Amino acid sequence: MPTLSFKLNGQPVSAEVENPTLLVDLLRTQLGLTGTHIGCDTAQCGCCTVMIDGLAVKSCSQLAMQAAGRDVTTIEGLAGEGGRLHPVQEAFVACHGLQCGYCTPGMVMSAVALLAHNARPSEAEIVDALEGNLCRCTGYVNIVAAVQQAAATMAAGSAKASHPAEAAR
Repeated sequence: MPTLSFKLNGQPVSAEVENPTLLVDLLRTQLGLTGTHIGCDTAQCGCCTVMIDGLAVKSCSQLAMQAAGRDVTTIEGLAGEGGRLHPVQEAFVACHGLQCGYCTPGMVMSAVALLAHNARPSEAEIVDALEGNLCRCTGYVNIVAAVQQAAATMAAGSAKASHPAEAAR
């Protein structure tokens, strides 16, 4: 069985995997990261979204071997020191951007990937970035509001961090 090595949530990992193993299956079963959900298993719902090298991808449509040598981030990898939630996660809570919660990890990962490449997206850009993520509870208005709030929070944090007085703290 081939050995797969990659970076997972900032840490190097190695796992023995069979060639047809999907990334979502490796994450959930072998590595125990169950925050990445399986919804449709056909890359339609977005519940399985993770980031590979900073881009949102549906892990049910990626072979595990495609992660070789790459940087994979799951929902479990977003929290900071002491379990502090990522600003997108905080905004989802504050804006009631989650209802049943099943789609939430995929939505959050898609939003984080968007904000990493576009710090100030328009509402249309947010909707476009989340297009591949389905919410059966119809929470889209609150989800878009959460991404907007996270963008504002992150932009304010970047402005503070770039200010010399804040950087010295």
